[in-house]
Amino acid sequence: MSSPDELAGAVWRRSSTSADDDHGVEVAVLPGPRWAVRDSRSPEGPVLIFTEAEWVAFSLGARAGEFDFAGDAEGGSPER
Repeated sequence: MSSPDELAGAVWRRSSTSADDDHGVEVAVLPGPRWAVRDSRSPEGPVLIFTEAEWVAFSLGARAGEFDFAGDAEGGSPER
């Protein structure tokens, strides 16, 4: 778990591929190391916290296209 104080001191970064109109996710590195992820449209909303192993697995999967969905804008399902 992270404390509100820990998140208050976090430096949030947004992907350069995110839209300029505040749509996307933001990521912050926390002590541990752990990674915090939040919705840029709702910075006061919920935050997901990942361990180093979880973040590495997610990052590798994203780079490999494991999370690419057909018709994702229409809520499509994964191609498998």
